[in-house]
Amino acid sequence: MDEQTNSSSPSRRSLLGWGGAGLALGAAAAGGTVAALRDGGDDSAAPAADTGAAVAFHGPHQAGIATAVQDRLHFASFDVTTEDRAELVQLLKDWTRAAERLTAGSTIGEGAFGGIDEAPPDDTGEAVGLRPSRLTLTVGFGPGLFAKGRFGLEGQRPAALADLPKFPGDNLDPARSGGDLCVQACADDPQVAVHAIRNLARIGFGKVAIRWSQLGFGKTSSTTPDAQTPRNLFGFKDGTVNISGTDTKTLDDHVWVPEKDGPGWMTGGSYLVARRISMRIEIWDRTGLKEQEDVFGRDKGEGAAYGKAHERDAPNLKALPPTSHVRLAHPDTNNGARLLRRGYSFTDGTDGLGRLDAGLFFLAYQRDIRDAFIPVQTRLARTDALNEYIQHVGSAVFAIPPGVRDKDDWWGRALMS
Repeated sequence: MDEQTNSSSPSRRSLLGWGGAGLALGAAAAGGTVAALRDGGDDSAAPAADTGAAVAFHGPHQAGIATAVQDRLHFASFDVTTEDRAELVQLLKDWTRAAERLTAGSTIGEGAFGGIDEAPPDDTGEAVGLRPSRLTLTVGFGPGLFAKGRFGLEGQRPAALADLPKFPGDNLDPARSGGDLCVQACADDPQVAVHAIRNLARIGFGKVAIRWSQLGFGKTSSTTPDAQTPRNLFGFKDGTVNISGTDTKTLDDHVWVPEKDGPGWMTGGSYLVARRISMRIEIWDRTGLKEQEDVFGRDKGEGAAYGKAHERDAPNLKALPPTSHVRLAHPDTNNGARLLRRGYSFTDGTDGLGRLDAGLFFLAYQRDIRDAFIPVQTRLARTDALNEYIQHVGSAVFAIPPGVRDKDDWWGRALMS
């Protein structure tokens, strides 16, 4: 941690209160441009994933999308409670300045201790002494932000930020769905991710309130194909054909919003679909191996499609069971539609019947929801054999604005300005 951020000098909090402390973040964040390998020393030549170092915050796209997937997730959806547009703008500025510091591994404002006794510290302190852990913070805007008569943004809602239809089998809980703003925090240390969401929520007190949130572990897909493909809670490799974070052309074709798509404020952004998918673990665990493999269309050990020897061998889709998940989800079955997936497994204890409350928190980025998630999920919801073992119980969509380009920029500037 940056010792200077924990100075023993008197804090301005006594004069400004928390809102004023938020204003002070800009000046404190002069070092916001973070090198990919911030820590230097013996780690300077090692991959960031191996060092717990920082991921660059500034850039044309937000980090946390094409970035190599971290081990842990804390995702939060917020309702905006203020009706004042100027307050919303100030919140986005304050969050940006805080995110610059958090992703660099620094404390917020004047730190977690050393200030005056009568005021709460600017930072909650549980990440003091921890490394940046490749923390990325990715912000998104939900449909409610563009509601008529709310913040004057009704003419700025992108058509690609489409409301999802009700898919067959959906059993969505309103308490786990929707939201005006979202923040996706990914890190290799769960405490670093939780610390980030906790402090952003704290900064937003009186302006936003958390609507729902989700912790995740065990990434279920990878944006680095040279790494081992992770397995989901059903024990199968997941995301074998996911989009690589280094495949610039595919990212441009399927993930990033080009200028010609409009609106202009979304150029360089993307669209996120978040779905909480409950897995019927106990039923799956009593299912024979052959049926499990038929459901996916891959063998459980190697992860190869039926009739193939290796995981990454191109599948012969016609050789797979017609209702297998791989056959129905494959781009060749969906007119080339592709999604960049960053999902995580979750377990939230047990339900009232002693069953494991577990599943997949599905996160997928795309250039246009209408051309990607909706047609793919429509096909899956109708005939996927996996539906016997899963149910979608939460859902939300968000427009992900482009990245923060420098220390004078902020999340949503092009939209709110």
